[in-house]
Amino acid sequence: METMHDENRKGRQSFFDGGLLGLIGWTILGAIATIFTLGLLYPWALCQVYGWRINHTVIEGRRLHFSGSALSLFGHWIKWWLLTIITLGIYGFWVNIKLEDWKVRHTYFIN
Repeated sequence: METMHDENRKGRQSFFDGGLLGLIGWTILGAIATIFTLGLLYPWALCQVYGWRINHTVIEGRRLHFSGSALSLFGHWIKWWLLTIITLGIYGFWVNIKLEDWKVRHTYFIN
């Protein structure tokens, strides 16, 4: 049995070990939750998909972990939504950058 620090897959030190069914499942569940709550649970859906992707990623033998929460993202999401409305959509161009920054700030190596 290999340790987390010596983790590898087929001799590679960097790899992704998630499966297609997991991605499909989280994507469908997130879409259903978003639709039935009229977008209210969209931050939750994003966190689930981000977490799934990041938690299944190993870089140079070190596994990544995502610590972001839907509650934390929801506060930012409301602020970004309001700024987009106030600026007549202009701030919307920065939302993807802000979202990526938030995601990276909540990603770290667990070993």
